[in-house]
Amino acid sequence: MQDKPEDKAKFKREYLQLHRLERMVDVVYAIIIWRAFILLPRPTADQFSWEHIGAFLCANIGVFLLVIIGIVVTIIYWIQNNVLFGNLQTTDSRHTILSILQLFFLLVFLVSMRLGIELGASNATRVLESIAAALVGIAGGWGWSYAIKNHRLLLPEVTEQYAYRLRDRILAEPITAIITIPFAFAGPILWEVSWLSYLLVVILVRRQRRRKIA
Repeated sequence: MQDKPEDKAKFKREYLQLHRLERMVDVVYAIIIWRAFILLPRPTADQFSWEHIGAFLCANIGVFLLVIIGIVVTIIYWIQNNVLFGNLQTTDSRHTILSILQLFFLLVFLVSMRLGIELGASNATRVLESIAAALVGIAGGWGWSYAIKNHRLLLPEVTEQYAYRLRDRILAEPITAIITIPFAFAGPILWEVSWLSYLLVVILVRRQRRRKIA
């Protein structure tokens, strides 16, 4: 049975919409990484010397760690986004809205970093950063779950089993962000260290996925 002309037109429209969405996502991620680098403290002419640069770095170590965490989280989510979008052939209005919602939370994440630097790190700014990072992952997972339910959005070679494996795989990022929330009240050092739990969460998620396969 041949596709109707309106079905072909719809597919072409949604195919082009996906590529426009991909470009917008890449631009936003690039801007956020660039803006994060701009937030890094810069030494004055007097501080930019071998005698004073060490003291400058020690005085701003908290800011450097905050920005590094932000950049790493952003890059991880960008890689995750590339993996998910690489398995799509089209998008629709609802999936696009969910993708833009993820970008909104990513911008909130950037704002929380800036607040932590300009106003000074506090429990509130750390909690906001953790919550925003978690919501970025939740929105991404929501969008992928929607794509699974509407299988026409996926590439023909993407099986249901593989799609669900990807869904489980992207749980590590929001879970890690949620884990860091209580540590935000314990001080900056413990909160920053708690982000390293990502490595453990990735291992646990992989083990859980292998058990499902077995």
